[in-house]
Amino acid sequence: MDYKYIKQLLDRYWKCETSLAEEDILRTFFSQSTVPSELLRYRELFTYGQLNKETDVLSDDFDERVLSVIDEPAPVKARTITMTHRLKPFFKAAAVVAIFLTLGNAAQVSFSDDSDVRTNVPAGYDKVHRGTSVAMGDSAVIDTLHQHLSQPVTQPAANLLK
Repeated sequence: MDYKYIKQLLDRYWKCETSLAEEDILRTFFSQSTVPSELLRYRELFTYGQLNKETDVLSDDFDERVLSVIDEPAPVKARTITMTHRLKPFFKAAAVVAIFLTLGNAAQVSFSDDSDVRTNVPAGYDKVHRGTSVAMGDSAVIDTLHQHLSQPVTQPAANLLK
C-alpha cells in the first residue's frame, strides 16, 4: 500500500503548514492497529492525546462543599494592643518636636549678635581666677567629728606637671 499522502501530510506537519482537519487525519491514521513499520515511530506522537486522556470531572458534591466553605463565617482574630503600641505615634511626634526645638535654639544662639549674649552673662563670669588649683591638690579639709569645713590650706600644692 502506498502511504504517499500520509508522508506528504507529515512533511507539511513538520513545517507547521497543516490545517486542523489534516492533523485530525494524521491522528486517525496513527490510531489504527495497522501502521507501517517505517511510520511506526510517529505513532506515539499522534496517539498521545487519545491514550492519556484525563477525566478531570468535578464530583457531584463539589458545589455543596464550595458553598459551605463560602458561607462559613471567617473567625476574627483579636490582637492585643499594648499601651506602648498605642502611644508610639505620640512618642514619634514628641521626638520630632524636641528635635525641631533643639535645632531652633541652636540656630538662634549661633545667629544671634554677640552683644546680646554678653548681657545675659553675670559680671566676672568670664574672668580667669589665678589661685590655688583644686585639681592639683585638695585645699579643703573636712572635720569628720564636727562635719564642717575648716579653713582652706594656704600653701599651694606641689606642681605635678613640671
